[in-house]
Amino acid sequence: MTDAPRALIGVDFSSRPSRRKPVVLAQGRAVGAVLRLDGLLRFDTLDSFGQWLALPGPWVGGFDLPFGLPRELVTTLGWPTDWAANMDHYATLDRATIRDTFAAFCNARPAGGKFAHRACDRPAGSSPSMKWVNPPVAYMLHAGVPLLRAAGVRLPAHDDQAGDPQRIALEAYPGLLARALLGQRSYKSDEVAKQTPERLIARKDLLDALEQGRTRLGLRIRLSHAQRDDLVADASGDRLDALL
Repeated sequence: MTDAPRALIGVDFSSRPSRRKPVVLAQGRAVGAVLRLDGLLRFDTLDSFGQWLALPGPWVGGFDLPFGLPRELVTTLGWPTDWAANMDHYATLDRATIRDTFAAFCNARPAGGKFAHRACDRPAGSSPSMKWVNPPVAYMLHAGVPLLRAAGVRLPAHDDQAGDPQRIALEAYPGLLARALLGQRSYKSDEVAKQTPERLIARKDLLDALEQGRTRLGLRIRLSHAQRDDLVADASGDRLDALL
């Protein structure tokens, strides 16, 4: 008896998508230990991405953006500690207010400990979710979580009783798996000058490892030749990150 295919999506998110830098969504299905990539979707606007999220499932998705703020930050600022109330409050702020508030928090702290972290940040090797630049994950949270909530998606461990159980969104960090396979080798850059042959080779090596199942997940990726060429050719790494 074989396992039923499971619809999976992976999202490389942008808080300000455009034709040059869209939100990229990978669609696939897992059967046993094989994950088949069905295709990639691109969204030039947050509205178009939100419309897709609102479509019926079923799927389980990994989203490369934080779903919450550090507790230390929230309590210091006196913001609501209930997740839903906290996200409601955060959504009312504009980006300038977020930047100024978080910068003031950091400026009041000693060197080496400027940012507050969530418990999951360091184990995952992810940036603090309050960081507003390089990468601007605080803005990604600000743009992305309201979209997920408005679309009626379920967010386990945050608001488990709300949302559609046929559309389940989880935080996912492509860098965690990439580092496990490549170490500190870089495989992507948005800057043309940094889109080097070494990064191209790293993308090929990363895909080789994924196709051979050399990960702790025990999954092998199945790609067509055209899909593989497309993933390797994307020097920004956005498509590969959606797959990861």
